[in-house]
Amino acid sequence: MKPYPVGKAVSLKKVLGIYSGVALLLGNEAIARGALESGVGVAAAYPGTPSSEIIGSLSEVAGDVGIYVEWSANEKVAFEFCWAAALSGVRAITAMKHVGLNVAADALMSSAYTGVEEGFVVVSADDPSMWSSQNEQDNRLYGLISYIPVFEPDSPGEAKELTKALFDFSARVKHPAILRTTTRLSHARGPVELGPIPKVKTKGSFNPSPAHVLVPSNARIRRLELLKKFEAIQKELNSLPFNKVYGDGRVLIAAAGLSHAYVSEAISRLRLTNRVRVLKLTTVYPIPEDILVKAVDGVDEVVVVEELEPLVEMQVRTILHKRDIEIKVHGRELGERAYEMTLDRAEAMLRRIFNIPTTSRTVIAADEKPQLSIPPRPPVFCPGCPYRPLFFELRRLVNQQKIKAVFSGDIGCYSLAFYPPYGLQDTCVEMGGSIGLANGFSRVLEDALVVSVIGDSTFYHAGIPALVNSIYNQHPQVLIVLDNLVTAMTGHQPSPATRVDGRYIPIENVVRGIGAEFVSIVDPYDIAGVRREFLRAVEYTRKEKKTAVLIFRRKCALVALDEIREAGEEIVPYVVDLAKCIGCGICYNFFACPAIAGRDDKKASIDPELCIGCSACAPVCPVRAIQPSKPVDLSKTLKYWF
Repeated sequence: MKPYPVGKAVSLKKVLGIYSGVALLLGNEAIARGALESGVGVAAAYPGTPSSEIIGSLSEVAGDVGIYVEWSANEKVAFEFCWAAALSGVRAITAMKHVGLNVAADALMSSAYTGVEEGFVVVSADDPSMWSSQNEQDNRLYGLISYIPVFEPDSPGEAKELTKALFDFSARVKHPAILRTTTRLSHARGPVELGPIPKVKTKGSFNPSPAHVLVPSNARIRRLELLKKFEAIQKELNSLPFNKVYGDGRVLIAAAGLSHAYVSEAISRLRLTNRVRVLKLTTVYPIPEDILVKAVDGVDEVVVVEELEPLVEMQVRTILHKRDIEIKVHGRELGERAYEMTLDRAEAMLRRIFNIPTTSRTVIAADEKPQLSIPPRPPVFCPGCPYRPLFFELRRLVNQQKIKAVFSGDIGCYSLAFYPPYGLQDTCVEMGGSIGLANGFSRVLEDALVVSVIGDSTFYHAGIPALVNSIYNQHPQVLIVLDNLVTAMTGHQPSPATRVDGRYIPIENVVRGIGAEFVSIVDPYDIAGVRREFLRAVEYTRKEKKTAVLIFRRKCALVALDEIREAGEEIVPYVVDLAKCIGCGICYNFFACPAIAGRDDKKASIDPELCIGCSACAPVCPVRAIQPSKPVDLSKTLKYWF
């Protein structure tokens, strides 16, 4: 291993796979490095923010360190892949965002019954405050119902060390382990000590056992053995070095995971160092009972600081009651249950306990307050996004034809169609839910056209079973599959719709293979084609009372743009002929490309720094005032879009 060159720009690939020393890494990158240092052999995941960089980082160095990494069709498939590896004696890691663990939950529960033969770490990247998610569930609770221990680091540095330790722990107790992170930790940077990477093992052997066959007669036996095993795991957690007690005050602050980092700084801010004792908890379920009992010796009260659900608080209260220890416990009554823990929230909790008044840190006179005017920045489709002309034309068509429609949406970039000016996402609940809800809407709504909208990656993730149901039961809906040939929203990971090394599964083959009779493939830049094929699909659905499938295919603009630039092709931005422009505002108010803006005289202007020369806006203009800044042959770059 080479020493890390401090002060020099180094690629992530080299940091994770080559160097030793200390590096500044994201929490997710630190977890990846910890897995490498543990000797992980295989890794698999379905991308989901805030977890994506873990497997993404491992994929960058897979060839160099000799491990197998894959992006799987969904989280359940990824989990099962890694579970099989761990059953065969190969260390494995899977990572997913919190709602992704819902998809893998069936396998998660059963993995506790079978156990494993080698280290198996399951990373759940939770998203308190829902920065990129549809809910705010606390996946520490999965430990409670699955009998799988849950651990949470308080920094990127500890995330690396904890990941490494959990592989050894999992291998020792022959049981999966859940590593819970949050958005703040996943995407925060911190110093990480880079240790050696051992020779990895990617091949193993599977020894058949009744423990792996969970028919009821076997599962009943495994259930009893699981309870005994978990009791042993609980005792072993008391020796885990990541849990520790420090300080010598009369108030014990029990802080879990990242909340400990906030508590530590809040104690310093409020100058409470000599008045508190701190129990730093990395084992969040089950918490180490012996350590807690020792920590409360000589204190008058306990304050539990944690994010979301009062899981640690519940355990503290239970243990103290069981041990007949009468100490007042404070927890959720000191702060809000919703949204992520912050330094200010942790500080506010301590202020209430110690009766410290709130004071303003910086006092600014009323006439000295800065007058800030920050323009609103709503989320928008990228310049050149193939979804924009599609949703523009669908919105115009629905309005012009006075079509009463329900648009059942899904998880992906296209969820932005909910926002003005399109307003074409009436539901968005979970992966694959667009087709599933549309099945129901199509049967109970008598006077509305039902349109489901799903992306290519989401289609392969969770849309196929719902579509099978729709076709078999003849639910009259129009299914729109947005095929941009990549998993775009989470960072352009491949999906089965991505052409990689000769691998490619065309969506139309799958759709036709399960019995769809109406299947049409359309370029979303072809606005006339969008209108024609959508109306055909509507007519078919209404007449035949069956499912019509429209596949709108064009590559994600960011991917296409990179490929065009790498090929050395010129990007020719478009301009507005002000002599022709009539200031109607269609291009900037309704087409809404961020590269196009309205001038004071209401005429349009195009920012050459944002325009990627895609040409999608040109046919939108009713007077043909939008044109390339110089003659351009679009056929030269057309191949990069498909």
